[in-house]
Amino acid sequence: MKIFPMLAAAAVLLTAIPLAHAQTRVTIKSAASSSSYYVAIVQIGEALKAATNGQIVATIEESQGSVQNVKEAPRRPGNFMFTTPPNLLDAARKGQKPFEGETGHDQTRTLFVMPPVTVHFVVRADAGVDSFADLAGKKFIPGGRGTFCDGRTKAILKELGLEGKLDLVETEISGATNALRNRQVVGYTTCSSHPTPAVVELATTTPIKLLSFSAGQLKTLVDRDPLSSPVTIAAGTYKGVDRDVQTVGMPVGMFTTTKTDDQTAYTVTRQFWAKRDEMAKTNAFWAAVKPDQIGAFAGTKLHPGALRYYREIGVTVPASMQ
Repeated sequence: MKIFPMLAAAAVLLTAIPLAHAQTRVTIKSAASSSSYYVAIVQIGEALKAATNGQIVATIEESQGSVQNVKEAPRRPGNFMFTTPPNLLDAARKGQKPFEGETGHDQTRTLFVMPPVTVHFVVRADAGVDSFADLAGKKFIPGGRGTFCDGRTKAILKELGLEGKLDLVETEISGATNALRNRQVVGYTTCSSHPTPAVVELATTTPIKLLSFSAGQLKTLVDRDPLSSPVTIAAGTYKGVDRDVQTVGMPVGMFTTTKTDDQTAYTVTRQFWAKRDEMAKTNAFWAAVKPDQIGAFAGTKLHPGALRYYREIGVTVPASMQ
């Protein structure tokens, strides 16, 4: 019997056929573990694994925010995915602060829509702060140091005529809730989809308020920043906050780079939207996202794999994204 030649032929055949159950690994980087975006990314990772019977396995990485995500993207190999508001991508491509001298940001590609970021101005209920003007002269943490939220908070304060009037404490967002509890600051800003887990937890132990913009303040902020839009945090979202809070929000997307292969981008995008309704049963913020909102990221081209999916389901894609 010619057993050895048969075995050799079988070995050649096996190497020529892809394994049906080969795993594809992706890395998804989002935000601090105390944010709703980290919770959302963990949920996406679990949904992708379930939807593909384990063929796509996601490694979830915590980050200090969108600025870190954008900075890392050009340097990361393989299937790297990350969240950010689109204005940071525009700044990175233009080499604007804080991305001076960096290259490779033209390789970023869009995948899908994330829940929009909601700006929360959180203060202790007993701090004597009932309006933004009351923040003058007080210690306040403007989001995590060097993050998108930090920059957005300072821009808002400038538009409200409060630039230089607060005692801003530059620190990591992870320490903000303890600083508020311990009366080291009167409050802080956090930028995340609501309800934000860290604020929910804080409100259960420490009476808080959320500062609300007036109609005039909202108009000013939206007029000055076309990406901003009014957002209402409904009464009762957080313990002790018994009235609607008027604030602003910005779109957030899931992005990748040209290093991600087309089939992986297609599968991740298709399975994300297939699982969206199921994920919304656990976290209501998913109900706010729809495929036709992809145009909010018109400044960043779609990944070819994602573009294939949107064409399949009949979504109109801006020419700038194709």
